[in-house]
Formats: sequence, structure tokens, C-alpha cells
Amino acid sequence: MEEVTKITETTLAPPLLLERRVRQRQPKATVLKSKLKQSMTCSVPRVRSTLTGFFPVVRWLPKYKLREYVWGDVMSGLIIGIILVPQAIAYCLLAGVEPIYGLYTSFYANIIYFLMGTSRHVSVGIFSLMSLMVGQVVDKEMFLAGFDLNEDSTASSSDLFNVTLGTNLTAGKLHSVELMGVQCGKDCYSISIASALTFLAGIYQVMMAVFRLGFVSVYLSTPMLDGFATGASFTILTVQAKYLLGLKIARHQGYGTVAVTWINIFINIHKTNLCDLITSAICISVLVAGKEIQERYKNRLKIPLPTELIVVAGATLASHFGELNSRYSSSVSGHIPTGFIPPQVPNFGLVSRLALDAIPLAVISFAFTVSLSEMFAKKNGYTVRPNQEMLAIGFCNIIPSFFHCFTTSAALAKTMVKDSTGCQTQVSSLISALVVLLVLLFFAPFFYDLQKCVLACIIIVSLRGALRKFKDVPAKWRASRNDAIVWLVTMSATALISVEMGLLVGIVFSMICVIFKTQKPKVSLLGRANDTDLYEDMDEYKNLIPPPRVQVFRFQAPLYYANKDSFLKSLYKAVGVEPFLEMTIRRKAEKKAKDMSLKQAKANGDRNNGEVVIGLVQRELDFHTIVLDCSAIPFIDSTGMAAFEGLVKEYKEIGVSVLLANCNTSVIDTLQKGQFFGKNDKDMSSLLFHTVHAAVLHANSTFAAAETKLEVV
Repeated sequence: MEEVTKITETTLAPPLLLERRVRQRQPKATVLKSKLKQSMTCSVPRVRSTLTGFFPVVRWLPKYKLREYVWGDVMSGLIIGIILVPQAIAYCLLAGVEPIYGLYTSFYANIIYFLMGTSRHVSVGIFSLMSLMVGQVVDKEMFLAGFDLNEDSTASSSDLFNVTLGTNLTAGKLHSVELMGVQCGKDCYSISIASALTFLAGIYQVMMAVFRLGFVSVYLSTPMLDGFATGASFTILTVQAKYLLGLKIARHQGYGTVAVTWINIFINIHKTNLCDLITSAICISVLVAGKEIQERYKNRLKIPLPTELIVVAGATLASHFGELNSRYSSSVSGHIPTGFIPPQVPNFGLVSRLALDAIPLAVISFAFTVSLSEMFAKKNGYTVRPNQEMLAIGFCNIIPSFFHCFTTSAALAKTMVKDSTGCQTQVSSLISALVVLLVLLFFAPFFYDLQKCVLACIIIVSLRGALRKFKDVPAKWRASRNDAIVWLVTMSATALISVEMGLLVGIVFSMICVIFKTQKPKVSLLGRANDTDLYEDMDEYKNLIPPPRVQVFRFQAPLYYANKDSFLKSLYKAVGVEPFLEMTIRRKAEKKAKDMSLKQAKANGDRNNGEVVIGLVQRELDFHTIVLDCSAIPFIDSTGMAAFEGLVKEYKEIGVSVLLANCNTSVIDTLQKGQFFGKNDKDMSSLLFHTVHAAVLHANSTFAAAETKLEVV
């Protein structure tokens, strides 16, 4: 008989379907030593590989298909160069520096990215958001240094040029500060701040690339970045509004720039310069009309309309021959010198004061560059190296900072223009740099009479795309309320508080939303689909049958210290039984039953009646097993494992078994390390199952065997 029983048990034992691989992990010291040895080895192929990796142009330029690529690259390069020139001059208003430095920035950034970038389509250069952030830091430091931000014109062009060279020509006339032993005027000090800030941002970006910290960008979600860009666009519009009206108002320092600036504008509205107002109305009308025509007939137009260049040329001619500056006191760009200013080391005395200000610049700059490069690489069927992109944008900031430039980044609008005009490689950036070079060498002085209100119009009209995102809010809300709220909070904080604070608020709020999702995840009881082994949410699907006397519970979130209580409460609510309360009820009932039995025994003289009554009050539950479907739990920590252990122990006291199903290997490893399955995992086969159906079958068979055993006894 015993032999027959053994044979039956062996036959009924389920075969081992899955068996974990045994992985031999090397000690960390050995792995580190091997990596260091590999990184320290020096050979000719390794040096060649490192250099070609650092300068990708060496790899792709010899393979350049001249006949196939040259027309598209030249055309897109010329168009971007034509767009760059007016924008380079205009964005200097945002950055708080002279127009010449915008041209320098555009020139050097295009050259360096041509050498170091891995994207074929990204256009790197001045970007309105970066210019705004640089300008806020510049104005703050200028204010702290005692400069009058209301000054419209602080020095003649020759003074500007020579002060930058280190010659003190403004001493005694205007306020100045000493930098590296030289008296520095307003324009000199502003570009010194911008260059030092740019140098620091580039250093941060290179450090992030060296230490492989590109993962920081994953915390910048798309809704957060969109909200940040839209809020910053509203700030840019506000800052530029004074130029449209010809008002000379200093940029507000501190929080609430948008509100304070609009208040100041309305207070000074009576000082509006009618010449600037009329010019602004005409320029905005022409620019918007050009953009609308471009969008409506983009399939017919082979190249974008150079609306900005036409407006700049026309406005400059009108201002020059109409003598708008002398006759109507209209603010103009002033003299833009030709040629290049000798390089100068960024002022390291400013580094300690700008260290924190450079962090958001570095993060936003590389986030936009990497995301745009990956987006257009995917669209055009090639790959980019994000780490090399970080290095490229880092050196696009470090090297130009020695040549009087400010922070750069990839720009979406110009990148889209490059892609739509047939760009094939970064040779187009070289062509754009040559266009800017021609302006720097020959045509820069012709922009002397260009009104600042015209530049402001170019900036404001370029914000149309970002400001149009307000129309997308209802669609965002329908698609994902969480994303819509993140967008609204980030946009509001950026516009109403400050750009830097908006970035911080956006990141923190996005992370809080993710944490909140894990705090209140979806939980469900599962039912079986007819005669299959498929179990799904009974609230979401029809015709599901709950397994008899078994509760199958699914928790759709990681289980860790922050949501352990939420997990337990949701489980107790779903199954309808909390073990501690159940034990309390049973103990009270048992005590009450004992008291009653004792009274009846005294009254009847029957000593056994009490035992009978106690047996009758034991409450039988609707289920005997809880199966935890862990398929939606990506990981657990020690607190989560302790919650599992507590459940097994507490439910066991009331006669309910707890089984685990569908655990991934990460969860299993954590449970094994914490000896959840007992010493040497002796209870693993009775607690852990690969499918919910296997766990349900095991629960029912175990319960049936226990019932049979009790009946036999």
C-alpha cells in the first residue's frame, strides 16, 4: 500500500517547467580592476578609435557623397544662415549683451558642432530660451554691481570695442567695475558675465558626459519640458513688450517678472514712442503674414520665405533714410563692429557667484539637444550617441566662451527648417557659419540703424509655436490628466515665479506625480475566463468567474516603503477580511462563548456543554486562500518583503493561505535574499508559482487534501 502511495505522489508531482540559470558573478573588485585595465591600455587602434569617436566628422566626411548630398546641404545651410543673422542680433536683446556677440555665438557653435556632433540635422546656436536665462543672470549681476539698467546707451561703439580689448576709455564717464585688473564698463561686464556663465555650463555638460550622467534627462518629462518652454515663452514676450512700445524700463530682478513688468508697462504707457509702436505693428503684420503663407503653402514652396531678413532689410533702410533715431528718438542697435575681437579667458572671479546659475542652463541645453538629435535621427533612420552629443554641446559652450559668446543649444524651429530643406549632413552647419562670417566681416555695420523694436518683433513672432500649445490643453487633459496638470503647473510656475524656479517646480512636481501614482495604484480582484487558465480584472472584463474559495488579488505598482500601507489597506478592503480584526472578533466570541458555557454548566451541572458551544462559534470564511498576482509589481524592497511575510503569518492564524504568482526574477531574488521562503528556500515550491492558475489549482488541491484528512480523523 505504501509503495502504491509513493508511486501516486510521484506521478502527481508537477514537472519542473522553469529552472533558473546559475550565474557566477565576479567580485566587484575584479570587475573594477578589469575595467580600469581596459581603459588604461594604449594602442594605435584605441587612440584612433578615441579620436574618431571624439570628432565624428573624421568618420563621415571622407564618405561624403558629393553629388547626392551637396545641393541639399548648401541650400539648407544658406537658408539657416539667412535666418540666423537677424535672430542672432535679436536674441542679444534677451541675453542683455551687444548684437555682435550673437553673431560670434552663432558662428563658433556651428563650426564646433560640425566637428563633434553625431546628428546630421540638428541646428545648434542661439536659442530664445537660453538667451532669456542668460539675460536674467546678466541683469541680476549687473544690478548687484551697481549698473543702471535703465541706461539705453552706455558707450559709443569704439568704447565698447576697446573696453573689451582691455583699454579703459570709459573711466570717469560711466560706472565701471574692475575685472582682472582692468576697469570694465556696462557692455564689457555684461559679456564677461555671459562668457563665464557659458564656460561653467559647458564644464558641467562635459562632466555629465564623462561620468555618464545623461540619465538626468529622464527626469525632464515631455509635458514638463513643453510647459517650461511655454511659460518661458510668455516671459520672453513680456520682456520684449517694452521694445514694441519704445519704453525704457529696466528688467525686473527676482520673482514675478511677468506681473511686475506688465504693471510697469501700464504705468509708463503714456511714454509710448509712436514711431516704435507703428514700426512694431507693421513688422508683426508682415512677419505673421509671412509665417501664415509659409504654413499654408509649405507643400508648394521649395524653400522657406526669408521673411525675417526682408523685414530687417526693409526696416533698416526705412530707419536710415527716415532718420528715425535722431528725429523720433527710436532706439536702434547701434554700431556693430566688423571682424573678431581677440579671445579672452573667462573671468574666473565670477565663477563662484555663477556656479548655481549655470546648472539649469547646462541641464536644459543638453536636454533639448539630446532629445532633438534622437528625434530627428529616428525620423531619418540613423542613430546618434547621446553621450557624444553631451560632449559636443559642452564644447560648443566651453570653447566659444573664450571668444565672447553666450550659451547655446539645439533649436527646434531651425532644425525643422534644415530637415525640410533637404539637409543631409552637418556640412550645412559649415555653410551657415560661412554666411554669418560674411556678415561679421563685411555687412555688420549696415545694421546700425536697425530699430530694437524690429528685433523684438522677430523674437515675439518666433514664439507663436510655443504659445499655440495653449490650444492643446483640452486634448492633453483628455489624453492624460496627469500630464496636463504637470504642463499647467510647470507653465504657471515658470511664467508667474521665475524661469529657474519653474524648472525646479516642474521637476519636483513631475516626480511627486509619479510617487502619487505608486501611492494610489489600481488594484483588482481577478476572475477566470471560462475554462481557460487566463485570469483578468473582474471590474474591467465581462463573463469572468471568480475561482471558488480563492481570492486572486493584483497590485499594479512597485511595492516599497512608501506604499506598503496602501497595499495592505487595499488588500484588506478587496478580500473583505483583515486578519487582526478577524482574530479580535474570534477572541471576543470565544470569550463570550466561554462565559455563556460556564453559566449554563453551573445552571445545568453539565461540564461538557461549554466545549460544544465554543466549537460552534468558530466563523468560517468565504475563502481559504489568497493568491497575490505579482505580474504588475516590477520590484520590492525590504519593507515590501516584510509586508508579504506579515500577510503570510497573519492570515495563517485565521486559516487562510497566501500564495505568490507571476513574480519576476527581480522580486524573486529579493525574496530569496531575505529568506522569505525559509532556509535554503525549502518552502519555495509551496509559496511561489509561475502562473495564477497553477497557484489556484495548488490551493484547491491542498485544501481538499486537508478536508479529507479531517474527515478521516
